[in-house]
Amino acid sequence: MQLGMIGLGRMGANMVRRLAKGGHECVVYDRDAQAVKTLQDQGALGTSSIEALISQLAAPRALWLMLPAAVVDDTLATLFPLLQPGDIIIDGGNSYYRDDIQRGVDARSRQIHYVDVGTSGGVAGLDRGYCLMIGGEKEVVQHLAPIFATLAPGIGEAPPTPGRDKPGSTAEKGYLHCGPQGAGHFGKMVHNGIEYGIMGA
Repeated sequence: MQLGMIGLGRMGANMVRRLAKGGHECVVYDRDAQAVKTLQDQGALGTSSIEALISQLAAPRALWLMLPAAVVDDTLATLFPLLQPGDIIIDGGNSYYRDDIQRGVDARSRQIHYVDVGTSGGVAGLDRGYCLMIGGEKEVVQHLAPIFATLAPGIGEAPPTPGRDKPGSTAEKGYLHCGPQGAGHFGKMVHNGIEYGIMGA
């Protein structure tokens, strides 16, 4: 599957590497030209601008933002006029879930799909995989399933929770559709609260 990745920091770059290893075609952009060149040398298609990235993607486009929450709205303002109905924007950073709900409304008014993905795994995710908590429309999440399945750890990486064998669930694979827009980052917020509580105990 083809995916555009905007934001090539430690997590974004390693996610591209994991996707490429899984057979996906990644088109990448970052303000840091060296970060782009590094991944281009490793097989990704590098671009020098958001406009150039979009021009390299086949419709319906899927673009994953791996950016600080503070710059997501400005990035969306750049993206929206360049996209077409049916395109998909995925925010995999640490946005506030209420912002996702409004962004979903804004995207829908342009007939663009918006998916929020709470992404856990850090720099170790390249080898271990990333646990993904996903918010968005069911059909769009299903369309993106090959991306999520490649990024996630996969079955067998952790023992299943007794009594939680829900038929058809992807949770055992390491990713889960949690509900509509906002549900992914809400799930990540809860995840972080539990994680920080354990770390502080």
